[in-house]
Amino acid sequence: MTPRTRNRIGLILILVLFTAPLIAAWVLGERGWLPAGKRNYGTLIQPPRALDAARLVAADGNALAWRDPGWSWTVLALPGPRCAARCLARLDELRRVRVSLNQNATRVRLVLVGELASAELAALAPLRTVRDLDGALRELLPTAPDELAVAFVDPQGFLVLRYGVGYDARKLRKDLERVLKS
Repeated sequence: MTPRTRNRIGLILILVLFTAPLIAAWVLGERGWLPAGKRNYGTLIQPPRALDAARLVAADGNALAWRDPGWSWTVLALPGPRCAARCLARLDELRRVRVSLNQNATRVRLVLVGELASAELAALAPLRTVRDLDGALRELLPTAPDELAVAFVDPQGFLVLRYGVGYDARKLRKDLERVLKS
């Protein structure tokens, strides 16, 4: 074997070494395989639903601005009928998830779609309450009393993820960390 042939074989091996992982990743991606660490825990809403037309109004009469430059993500707390002890505990857990984000906590706003007594609301600050005037989020609300579901709204006002009753707060926090990094 001549030195020229040996050099060509070496070059071909180097090309194969660098292109094989790219081809394998493309084939696996086309077949729908994703690594376990990159999947979200909430239910992805496909296609994302625009909430521009949804009218959520606070107690002071101001509409909730979906494209608010001061906030990155909105976490909607969606209570079932009669939010009582269990629902309030889940709301407090949601508030603590936000606090645990440290410096990124300011990039998340918590919004409850419903009403609470003022004493309960003060204990859950910075949670805001709004009313859904036209029922745009009605299908996301739990039907069982004293339950809580959650949904994420991105900075452009699209509903992208939802979590049903009995969600795991640790997994919700992981998803929230992921979306804040992007």
